[in-house]
Amino acid sequence: MGAFTDLLGGFADALTPVNLLFALLGVLLGTAVGVLPGIGPAMTVALLLPVTYTLEPTAAFIMFAGIYYGGMYGGSTTSILLNTPGESSSIMTALEGNKMAKAGRGAAALATAALGSFVAGTIATLLLALVAPTVVDLVIGITPADYFALAVLAFVAVATVLGSSPLRGLASLGVGLYLGLVGTDVLTGQERFTLGIPQLADGIDVVVVAVALFAVGESLHVASRLRRGPVQVMAASGPWFTRRDLRRSVGPWLRGTALGFPLGALPAGGAEIPTFLSYATERRLTKHPEEFGRGAIEGVAGPEAANNAAAAGVLVPLLTLGLPTSATAAIILVAFQGYGIQPGPTLLSTESTLVWTLIASLLIGNLMLLVLNLPLARVWVQLLRVPRPYLYAGILLFASLGCYAVNADPLDLVLLLVIGLLGFAMRRYGWPVAPAVIGLILGPVAETNLRRALAISSGDLGVLVDTWFSRIVLGLALLALVLPIALRAVRGRRATPEELQAGEGLRHSERGHRETVGAPPGEGDER
Repeated sequence: MGAFTDLLGGFADALTPVNLLFALLGVLLGTAVGVLPGIGPAMTVALLLPVTYTLEPTAAFIMFAGIYYGGMYGGSTTSILLNTPGESSSIMTALEGNKMAKAGRGAAALATAALGSFVAGTIATLLLALVAPTVVDLVIGITPADYFALAVLAFVAVATVLGSSPLRGLASLGVGLYLGLVGTDVLTGQERFTLGIPQLADGIDVVVVAVALFAVGESLHVASRLRRGPVQVMAASGPWFTRRDLRRSVGPWLRGTALGFPLGALPAGGAEIPTFLSYATERRLTKHPEEFGRGAIEGVAGPEAANNAAAAGVLVPLLTLGLPTSATAAIILVAFQGYGIQPGPTLLSTESTLVWTLIASLLIGNLMLLVLNLPLARVWVQLLRVPRPYLYAGILLFASLGCYAVNADPLDLVLLLVIGLLGFAMRRYGWPVAPAVIGLILGPVAETNLRRALAISSGDLGVLVDTWFSRIVLGLALLALVLPIALRAVRGRRATPEELQAGEGLRHSERGHRETVGAPPGEGDER
């Protein structure tokens, strides 16, 4: 009952004209960036981080949350009408959604995606409001060693799950950890890796690194693969959502929500794994197996629900533990730190108004997204006709202006270029960017808690496994390190027919993405 009362108080604050305006702005931007391939919520929030220096915290986080949710909605539009997922979590939607559009049922596919996103987003956000206080009660007494174990779990899980191989993910994590060490050691006062540059004594600004890796690196990567040519968009035509479609969609919506929320809350759960599992589940449970691969509505409804439920699940560890489990969550954590706010077990007590207003705004933004996406799908697709050179040149311009505005220091522009080139190289050779950002943000936190735990125990390493909590978490971290390698080995020996067809659909979706942004034929995996 306490959570319900707090949520009602959050609605009272979120329904003010100013906050409603920022929620609308966030969902508009989020849908737009979700539609455009290569521009995701993480890049957009990173570009907007400088607003944290002038904007009131509640308004800023309402806008960022709207961008996060809106990106999930927008990705389904291009998946269905263009067979080009705007987000990696929309890949499974493209498998059946584009086939429905080609069969003249594009309107029904867009409707089930929008309605499923609304249903899942609403249920998952309510679960977030109920689960968050319980999680805080469970972890309120964690020790520095326990927190270090949580950071290790986040490092290992994110590095091994994201990207094309665990080794590349761990290498990307190492880059982030190194960048996080640059500056002055808070315990000894010694400068580390500053290269004699006085401005680096305070470390590299996280805003600069985030914008460089996401905006500059991605823009250079797309520009290197750009090829001119018209964009072929399927028409959002055909009969709209029928009662039969509704009966076939309700079950997948609920099952997708049940998969997406808990898996999204796990370290590195994200939205990709739940969408793949949802698609596989619906394929096994469907009463119309002959339609899968030819435009089954269940193959759109389930993954889209899982996608949006996972987005709410990601906020559970972010708000209650201060652990980001996705790239966008990592950037939002940077925004919290920009306001001098540290998410964790005490956040619900120290910033109660902010948290409950944010959760209430998610429900409001979810309704706004439903209203915007059902009638305006054809309008959003027109964004794909914006010339790519103009689009990415504008991104580079705003990235440079935003980073310079942080400290008004020309060195930040040099760092933006250098780290941006590093981000381009990482994208070019298949290194995931998210582990680097999470390593940069959580690295200093993990180091501080490790040294604090060792100081308390007089250097005894046994303190790291002294509690049941740390032993369980470190065991999960070991499992997260070994399991992906074992699964890849098993898949390499024998693939099931379902895996082969899913892989073929994934390659087809990626081929559509490369054709849209202009990748040369035959180029390797660039996810």
